Amino acid sequence: MPTRRGTTSNRFIYNEQRQFPEATGEFSEILTQIILAAKVVSREVNRAGIAGILGAVGETNVQGEQVQKLDVFANRHFLDALSDNCHVSVIASEENEELIHTDHDNKHRPGKYAVAIDPLDGSSNIDVNVSIGTIFSIHRRITDGQDGGADDVLQEGTRQLAAGYVLYGSSTMLVFSVGRGVHGFTLDPSVGEFLLSHPNIQMPKQGSIYSINEGNFPYWAPEVREWVVSLKGAHNPAGKPNSLRYIGSLVADFHRTLFKGGIFAYPLDYKDPKNPRGKLRMLYEAAPIAMIAENAGGLAIDGQRRILDIKPKSLHERTPLFVGSEVDVNFARSFQDR
Repeated sequence: MPTRRGTTSNRFIYNEQRQFPEATGEFSEILTQIILAAKVVSREVNRAGIAGILGAVGETNVQGEQVQKLDVFANRHFLDALSDNCHVSVIASEENEELIHTDHDNKHRPGKYAVAIDPLDGSSNIDVNVSIGTIFSIHRRITDGQDGGADDVLQEGTRQLAAGYVLYGSSTMLVFSVGRGVHGFTLDPSVGEFLLSHPNIQMPKQGSIYSINEGNFPYWAPEVREWVVSLKGAHNPAGKPNSLRYIGSLVADFHRTLFKGGIFAYPLDYKDPKNPRGKLRMLYEAAPIAMIAENAGGLAIDGQRRILDIKPKSLHERTPLFVGSEVDVNFARSFQDR
């Protein structure tokens, strides 16, 4: 459908809803609640230093990572926003070990949806004012009964109804897809609204930037090391050395890849006994990012398999991830197939 720059995110969602006469507005309300919570988190990120919410709280989360004060703040606000919405039955959060069952006022009308969310991606960058973000995806419930269960979020990525992220950077941007393209909205603080700034985003078919933690080079499989070496020479699709750009926040690294092309990768680290299946979480990071990438014309694989075809077995399952431009991801895959 036609898109006009400057359209508010809420109006955009409403216009999308009108394309489906059978729509009840419940799905749109979930997106609206996520956007509202993102505005609150954006405000606190921008004033974190003077509000006294920088630093760690002295605890570790289920991932074994130091919990930051902003992690706690963001998690609470997103969970509150989604729990207040009676259309969400269960929430899986990267910060919580167990599935969260929402409390509904109307027990005779259980929520038809489930949400997976990473409330604040890139926690290690919070205290040094580097871009961080929120990643989310929405699923239709597939279980029967009142409360819902883990199976509602443990679905193949192809079954996601929507996926998106919020980037808290020099400006706050919301990027999301409902399976009909990818659109970007920039928060205008003067009016308190996300305004459509990047309609119909298309990832370049090929780029010349690769994003990876080179410090792990000795711990990668030989084929991954060979691939990275090729990116530094002339025997790659660009025909010249690629540029390395690595921020360490998935949202920020992927956002650059989405607009500039190239590839972001976090392969298996064979020397890391804590993460034998990789580091990034399938539900909260890989699958939502993969949906956005594919709807923008890119690709996302775990090295060989399409990320969106993988059915996770547990809430905090991890995976390798190679995501980016079609040509660059296929070039990476060619080394895995040898």
